[in-house]
Amino acid sequence: MARSRKHDARREQLIDAASRAITERGRDNLRIRDIAAQAGVSPGSVLYHYPELDELMFDVHRNVVERFYQRRLATVESIETPVGKLAAALGSGLPSGRDDDVARVLYEMHGLADRSSTHASLMTSLYDREVALYSTVLEAGRASGAFTLTQPLGEVVHTLVVLEDGFGLHLLSNNTSVDLARARSLLTAYAGQATGCALPV
Repeated sequence: MARSRKHDARREQLIDAASRAITERGRDNLRIRDIAAQAGVSPGSVLYHYPELDELMFDVHRNVVERFYQRRLATVESIETPVGKLAAALGSGLPSGRDDDVARVLYEMHGLADRSSTHASLMTSLYDREVALYSTVLEAGRASGAFTLTQPLGEVVHTLVVLEDGFGLHLLSNNTSVDLARARSLLTAYAGQATGCALPV
């Protein structure tokens, strides 16, 4: 049992190290020795715990999906009012900047989804959880009278998540035509129109 715990702890260490290496070098340029350097171990130690790099990349993707979603969920749950919860959800869905390492790794890993069904399943699961999060917030707001939806609930929540993803991609891709303030403003404007509620930006 102690050996298993030690093995699991080392794998967690390597997942964190790989995430940092991806932040610095990008996924396409990632090498085993980069991960080893970040973890302070030998390349052989990385290969001992992860004989296949693909397995490590899947664990990195799974880990960052969970970190990103739990960060969003905690932000929303820390607010009590429906309007505040929606504003928090909108704010937490976009990268905070180029130094938002969680968002950067997440978008790097999502790039594997087009060639891998396992990575696609992680991307799909995050999307579905984000849709469900928005649905919960909007349904509660509608029930309390804070929101009057001008479109079907399903259309609104799917549109919000897709808008977030699109803006996030451009923000992390150095698109100089889109900045964080503009993305937040446009996303909030749509949410306000869809809920019939004035929302803080």
